[in-house]
Amino acid sequence: MTTAAPEASLNALPRADGSAKYSYAGYTVTASVNGPIEAQRRDEHAYEAHVDVIIRPSAGVGGTRERHLESILQSSLSQIILVKNFPRSVIQIVLQIESTPENAYVDTKLVQASLNLPIIPALFQTAVLALLSATVPMKATATSTVVAVVSEDGSKKIVADPSPKDIGEATSLHVLAFTSHDELLLSESEGDFTVKEWDDVYERAHQICCQTASKQAGIDMMLDDDSSGPNMRHFLRSALETKVASDLYWK
Repeated sequence: MTTAAPEASLNALPRADGSAKYSYAGYTVTASVNGPIEAQRRDEHAYEAHVDVIIRPSAGVGGTRERHLESILQSSLSQIILVKNFPRSVIQIVLQIESTPENAYVDTKLVQASLNLPIIPALFQTAVLALLSATVPMKATATSTVVAVVSEDGSKKIVADPSPKDIGEATSLHVLAFTSHDELLLSESEGDFTVKEWDDVYERAHQICCQTASKQAGIDMMLDDDSSGPNMRHFLRSALETKVASDLYWK
């Protein structure tokens, strides 16, 4: 199955300091970023800014699942934002889930780890794009992907951006994110897997998130279309170049 290329638009919300809309693999997420703004006493930190991540589900109100996702994103984004530049401040990131693949968002009140992981790359990528739109100072940009290990005819197959059917049949599921310095930023896994399978997952995720366009072209020739995945770093750069070109266009 061939997945459509990711799509993104920046400054989708005019009243926010920065915003972005991101669509890929059946997920559509809109994010707004405000800040740095003065923090309330309960969120105030004397030496750095507090990164406040709020996730709103596509239907109903947030529950345990959303709180779990918020904690993962808050920890990761705090590592790339220059939080020490803004003491006693808060940077608020609101993520609205608009649509998800069929059967991928079964019940917001149910705690199911296998349903939490697939949506993390969409949430993470939308948040990074919104932070760039808001010109929040960061140490580096970052990209994320999800990879599944699926049993097929007695052998294991690595599948990037798996479908809901692949996720249901997967023996393990992995979400990884890398900075623009090729450093591992986020790693979340669930299921049973060997060290060899983890190494294969890491290599595939690193290829998707970190390879430049010229290197990616050579690697794609050696991989099946179903397994290669998009070049996320090139996508991020292209989205920003389009935004800059639009801002510099004088009518």
